[in-house]
Amino acid sequence: MTPAQESPPANIAAAPPPWQLSGSGYIVQVEMPEAVLEHGSFIQAGTRRIGRSRVATMMFVDYADSAVGPYHELLYIPGHLQIGPRRDLSITRIYVSSWPSVVNGRANWGIPKDHCTFDVRYGEDGIDRVALSAADGSRIAELELTAFGPSLPAPGHWVPKRFRTLSQLRDGKIFSYVPSARGTMKFARVRNWQFDARYFPDLAQGKVLRAVRLPRFQMTFPIAEIQPAS
Repeated sequence: MTPAQESPPANIAAAPPPWQLSGSGYIVQVEMPEAVLEHGSFIQAGTRRIGRSRVATMMFVDYADSAVGPYHELLYIPGHLQIGPRRDLSITRIYVSSWPSVVNGRANWGIPKDHCTFDVRYGEDGIDRVALSAADGSRIAELELTAFGPSLPAPGHWVPKRFRTLSQLRDGKIFSYVPSARGTMKFARVRNWQFDARYFPDLAQGKVLRAVRLPRFQMTFPIAEIQPAS
């Protein structure tokens, strides 16, 4: 289910890949109940979960620069999915604060982006707060996150390709792509969070396994490999 929202504005300029992006953000991995993974993860028809892992990933990203300018993003990955012949990670829920990001993310990589309003407040009492609201006022999510410790090199370029490859099913096509990133990281904690399960997976039902803050990073989103779904 998607909260009520406006249609994309007309005449949004195309921003073809590859994209070079920079910014900051958080990555949180959560052990989720099987029921949420199967029935509350927005896994679309024609795809299915594979493997026994119950680890899902949430990312909040504050892009300071991209091919479509700055924007905020909250995304969810339930693990590996079977998408046609592919067995890859896949984004099943994602909100962004920019319509150009919505339109081009769908067109370039088949990412199921939806638009909403973000209220982001950094460093209040040492806590970073993020709230997402739909056009009709529905509150989608609220997060309270904090980082601690020294900055360390982020091991993005050391992660094997199979753990960086994502595939998306959209309009009868499979989009596959392998983002790459480099930057720094700190350890982080989830102080509090809540979600409207109608619009975003309820991560509060799971157990946080690990969390990191990315104070700064550079990322490349390459041209996707596109193939028919059948």
